[in-house]
Amino acid sequence: MKVCEVFTSIQGESSYAGLPCTFVRLTGCNLRCSYCDTRYAYDEGGELSAEDIIREVRTRGVDLVEITGGEPLLQPEVYRLIGELIKDGFTVLVETNGSMNISGIDAKAIVILDMKTPGSGMHEKMDLSNLDEIKRIDEVKFVITSRQDYEWTIKIMNQYELSDKCCVLLSPACGILSPAELARWMIEDRLNARLNIQLHKYIFGFDQRGV
Repeated sequence: MKVCEVFTSIQGESSYAGLPCTFVRLTGCNLRCSYCDTRYAYDEGGELSAEDIIREVRTRGVDLVEITGGEPLLQPEVYRLIGELIKDGFTVLVETNGSMNISGIDAKAIVILDMKTPGSGMHEKMDLSNLDEIKRIDEVKFVITSRQDYEWTIKIMNQYELSDKCCVLLSPACGILSPAELARWMIEDRLNARLNIQLHKYIFGFDQRGV
């Protein structure tokens, strides 16, 4: 499969934020979100087998692994990679952009479903049936660019009763919406969701790769 990069850092998002994590970023994405911060993953990378990737992950000495992109589910081999990593005893997070069906992902993997809001320009590409597939261990993330995005997110949360199903993450779009403003909205509404700051950017810098 085509791999953009493999690196070990601090997990910056989700309820796993703050933990050391090895990231496997696969190349290619079928969406073009307005706020994308990994455009280099559209094309960059080289071919590695699942065995090559697993060997590299083992050398990192970290039990938490995230498969991300781009959009990792575009590459069919990723399903075997996920399964083999789980068999090896790793905790596997799979971050996917919400446009690809998640039903084929190993049930022991933790899906981080990145639902695209109207501000992304890609919300009509979402496979909403995924919200019926979500497991208790999974997480659904919404990147918020505006009040419109926030209100759209609440409608989706209510329609699919997401707060009763899994952890819901609301992330302010970096450089577009301030974390303080989103936090105020969530506090005012007593929203049953987690504010999701991109912790790695605050630690290492907003333009750094491999972190």
